[in-house]
Amino acid sequence: MTSYCDVAPGDPWHGPYHDREYGFPSRDETILFERLALEIFQAGLSWLTVLKKRAALNAAFDGFAVDHVGGYGARAVRRLLADPAIIRNRLKVEAVIENARRVQALRASHGGFAQWLDAHHPLGKDDWVRLFRKTFRFTGGEITGEFLMSLGYLPGTHREDCPVFPRIAALDPPWMRAESSAP
Repeated sequence: MTSYCDVAPGDPWHGPYHDREYGFPSRDETILFERLALEIFQAGLSWLTVLKKRAALNAAFDGFAVDHVGGYGARAVRRLLADPAIIRNRLKVEAVIENARRVQALRASHGGFAQWLDAHHPLGKDDWVRLFRKTFRFTGGEITGEFLMSLGYLPGTHREDCPVFPRIAALDPPWMRAESSAP
């Protein structure tokens, strides 16, 4: 079976994401929110499409600053749906805006998005999917799984023989901590 580690290195779009972001843990709210939004935008499309539109999505969504996006109203939705540079799907756009508001709510309930993730880790993928569906909009199994893998909460981003794997391991991602503490 071909893995991302086989096809991404050297690719002008996939390579940088594979080598510098995919599987690397982050606690930065903007990064977490952007990654969730990108996974939502990817649903039904190729990851390459999302990577090619990433800069435009960042510009259109104010750098995925949670407080900016959470304040969007009907006018912003119209602006986004008229922007040919981004993925213009009303359900996805509205889900990203609503999810910004839900991330804002996580600050009050847990101290932030990263703390909310930590409070529920470790969970198996099925439990994560149930939790995400209850907490966020437009977050099915693939979106949730890829989001969590992309940030080191679930294993599977890189093969052990991939040159990126030891760099990620050195950062002690949550999935590795969970495996090392399992009985």
